[in-house]
Amino acid sequence: MSNRWLIFDFDGVIADSEVLANLVLAEIVTALGIATTLEDSYRLFMGKRFPDVIAAIQKAVGRELPETFPADYQSRTLARFRKDLRPVQGARAYIDAFAHLQRCIASSSSPDRLALCLDVLGLEQVFAGKVFSASQVARGKPHPDIFLHAAQAMDADPARAIVLEDSVSGVQAGVAAGMTVIGVLAGSHIQKGHHDELRAAGAHHVAATFAEAEAITRALSTS
Repeated sequence: MSNRWLIFDFDGVIADSEVLANLVLAEIVTALGIATTLEDSYRLFMGKRFPDVIAAIQKAVGRELPETFPADYQSRTLARFRKDLRPVQGARAYIDAFAHLQRCIASSSSPDRLALCLDVLGLEQVFAGKVFSASQVARGKPHPDIFLHAAQAMDADPARAIVLEDSVSGVQAGVAAGMTVIGVLAGSHIQKGHHDELRAAGAHHVAATFAEAEAITRALSTS
């Protein structure tokens, strides 16, 4: 049996949440007086930990935000997820195809956001006890801390891990952790040129769909 194991990023890999979250961010920053498009939000905020998103918004608007801002933003985002969140196309089939492999989630998102989204998607039991947030480590992606933390918690060899990531910072983090990284382009937020960006960040493989990711994973699992 292969001793390969899987680490999933969450937003944009399992949950097709990046469009929703970044639409909320664009609306909020625009309401604060800085016209912001969905594409601007991708560029400025995507892939960051929640505290870093708040800091980036504050920098963009050039002033202190109200003390209630983080809670208000989180509330609006979670409300949008409850209403509209869907899985990335092909993600559930991929998860089921490799049910025999040890697996976990290692995400930049906060624990409460992850818990809500997993519940909405019906995946809470699939990853029970195997969900790790960057809030648990000192440094977020592109640093390797969250992936190495996950490996330690799973009592698994980082060198045998297969990471599924959609962001440049996530790819960089996986490579820095000494893991094999598959860049996944199946989310609805993926923009033109993202394949090349993930390759430049060090992705060992890039898959346009989860069907392609499955073929790559099967080949890696025999090595």
